[in-house]
Amino acid sequence: MSQQTARRGGAAWALVITSVAGFMAALDNLVVTTALPSIREDLGGGLHDLEWTVSAYTLTFAVLLMFGAALGDRFGRRRLFIAGLTVFTGASAAAAMAPGIDSLIAARAVQGAGAAVMMPLTLTLLTAAVPVAKRGMAYGIWGAVNGLAVASGPLVGGTLTEHISWQWIFWLNVPLGLALLPLARLRLAESHGTGAPLDVPGTLLASGGLFGIVYGLVRGPADGWTSALVLTGLFAGGALLVGFILYSTRAKNPMLPMRLFRSRAFSGINAASLLMFLGMFGSIFLLSQYMQGVLGYSPTEAGLRMLPWTGMPMLVAPIAGILADRIGGRPVVAAGLFLQALGLGYMAVVATADASYVSQLPALIVSGVGMALFFAPASHLVMSSVRPSEQGIASGANNALREVGGALGIAVMGSIFAAQGGYETGQTFVDGMRPALVTGSAVVALAGIAALLIPTRRRTERQAQSAEAAPVLETAAH
Repeated sequence: MSQQTARRGGAAWALVITSVAGFMAALDNLVVTTALPSIREDLGGGLHDLEWTVSAYTLTFAVLLMFGAALGDRFGRRRLFIAGLTVFTGASAAAAMAPGIDSLIAARAVQGAGAAVMMPLTLTLLTAAVPVAKRGMAYGIWGAVNGLAVASGPLVGGTLTEHISWQWIFWLNVPLGLALLPLARLRLAESHGTGAPLDVPGTLLASGGLFGIVYGLVRGPADGWTSALVLTGLFAGGALLVGFILYSTRAKNPMLPMRLFRSRAFSGINAASLLMFLGMFGSIFLLSQYMQGVLGYSPTEAGLRMLPWTGMPMLVAPIAGILADRIGGRPVVAAGLFLQALGLGYMAVVATADASYVSQLPALIVSGVGMALFFAPASHLVMSSVRPSEQGIASGANNALREVGGALGIAVMGSIFAAQGGYETGQTFVDGMRPALVTGSAVVALAGIAALLIPTRRRTERQAQSAEAAPVLETAAH
């Protein structure tokens, strides 16, 4: 059953609830980074422990995303959304009250698990509530809020830590979560996927594979790429993912049907999303440190100066959604990715140990417009490339690939930075950051090329109609 079972609220309520929930989950990816020195001062722990306060969330979030989407399709998307939101809110309070570094890491892992259930269901619930003709604008606003959360994590974390305390980066989620819970219960309509039983073998293979790969990527820069645990994680994770692909091609009710990737629209937008997040996450990770450690800005000052980049989605993404409704998502997404690549490349050229803010401003604006043009139409392309009953798992798969791309971006660009420069002086930092940003620019440009491989809107619609009819034809054949 894929239809809504009740219509408890309108599109506006669905947009508000899902956007705020998505903001909370996306924000916690990077919100901790600027608070690490204060956390260490209060709770103790070594560098390894501090890295895990970031990694524990990333790992559980990436690993459980597709499983969370599958649970929602099977047992009810609104019901599981509320469950995920409850876990996330409770874990945020536990993190704020953590008496030691180990309990903070554990709370962060539980936070990631709650976000993994909640996040992929935001798009399916929004899609169910918004009429087809207005989904571009709705995805635009949703994408703007989520893009702002990803990019402003260091600003929010730095401002709260600097002016109040690091605990408030977690307390911030609690009143938001408590406000959303009754609204979700009263205003969101329930919907289901196909009703197929849970794919336990597929879940174990995918979760184990993603865990191994993300663990290896996260730990590689710190432990060394040749360490036994890192190599074991990468190779074992890769082997499990290959097993997942082989299993899913033959399973009767797979968690992620491999036939979805026969669609150029689905494959193209997922490849573009992975590459986009690889370049963007790695760049934000380095640029936030550059503005503070090299140019001497406080966390709040650095965040404010990055607003032409990080705040641009709030202005441009709704317009991008309208454009996608009129001309299709492919040209908008591709243009956004190429602009993002141009902005990162320009930043690599003008970055110096004493660069003025005026010289950086064009790169920040171009990158911001590019990011804004990507987020909304990308979500629309993901959801329109599959049947309505499969939108939950499509959203989960896309979000999982974005998370893996983000972890890969920090690992790859961090390794390039470490090989070419370091933290000794401002100049050595710039020497390492420049080639990393050039790499990020090239990767995002590849994402733009992947977006150009997506079929036109009319062809995508015909493919979706064919996919909708395929199960009927298969049933008739049997």
